[in-house]
Amino acid sequence: MALPKLGTAQINDENIRLEVLHKNVIGKEFVFGKWNDKGGTETHLMYLGSVKTEKGKTYKIMNSVWVWGLSCRATSRILIFNGKNQYLGNYGLTTDAQLPTELNNGILIFRNLDPECDKKLVSKINFKKGLPQEFFRECNNKFGDSFIFDGEN
Repeated sequence: MALPKLGTAQINDENIRLEVLHKNVIGKEFVFGKWNDKGGTETHLMYLGSVKTEKGKTYKIMNSVWVWGLSCRATSRILIFNGKNQYLGNYGLTTDAQLPTELNNGILIFRNLDPECDKKLVSKINFKKGLPQEFFRECNNKFGDSFIFDGEN
């Protein structure tokens, strides 16, 4: 599958997401498009892997960062797909530093990359019991952010 043309990454989200899922390469970042100060956009996708729940459902998890706008804004999300690569929804994050770093045995792992957060703290979200409607990611001193699933499960 050919890469999308400059500036069309957001329009072709479904195609590039499926391309990354079909490659089935865990932990490698794929970049589509090219941001520039004249209006180009860029999408970074990283497949983290899949988890099978206790009830037999399969969820595939992918990090997404869409870079856009003259001031190089970024929209960061955790994308959720079913076992048939159908998009179910996402968790919208505030920054790309809040994205999970890995999926290990059904547990989504968040390391604190933000300089404002305690680097020793690691948040772990268990997906084996199903897709959480909301989860809390700790930053420091019991402070952090809650993220809500936007979609269907």
